Amino acid sequence: MAITGRILGIILGSALIAAQANAQWELNDSNSVINFVSVKNASIAETHSFPVLMGYISEQGAVRVSIDLNSVETLIPIRNERMRKMLFNTAKFPAAKVSAEVDTEVLAEASRGGTVTTELPVNVSLHGVEQSVSVPVVVFSDSGHLRVMSSRPVLLRAEDFGLAAGVDALREVAGLSSISTAIPVTLNLQFRQAE
Repeated sequence: MAITGRILGIILGSALIAAQANAQWELNDSNSVINFVSVKNASIAETHSFPVLMGYISEQGAVRVSIDLNSVETLIPIRNERMRKMLFNTAKFPAAKVSAEVDTEVLAEASRGGTVTTELPVNVSLHGVEQSVSVPVVVFSDSGHLRVMSSRPVLLRAEDFGLAAGVDALREVAGLSSISTAIPVTLNLQFRQAE
């Protein structure tokens, strides 16, 4: 099962790399991160991240980002492993996919040094489920790069992606009274001009 997940991840990654050939902007994953917050026992909040990302913005404004779920970082190795296995089931679902269409004028304005605040309708594919969410972003030029940041957290619900049972399994194995199924997510993405 783990081998099948890895093969699927390689195929999806290869398809994304092939699509990047037509990209205007390529994601610089070393300067990009997606964070999410978990709240346990009703009042203890912790920030986690996905540091391994791939993506691009095409000349037509198509945004595609792939999130390597195996890269989940909670700063506690055993918790990372539990999230991979019990929550995300990365053997079967190694990546989450994000896609959106951004107005090319937004990109042009940001490239000229302007700052644009907008709401993007975004499709999120996670754990075999697709959902549409509205993501408030700020787009601006950053030393010749394009920076896309969330202007406020986006609240995702675990049950909307079939992850509620995984959250409950994590709660039980950790001996917690509760883990919130409402998850605030933020993004900080840097894109560089494609060559």
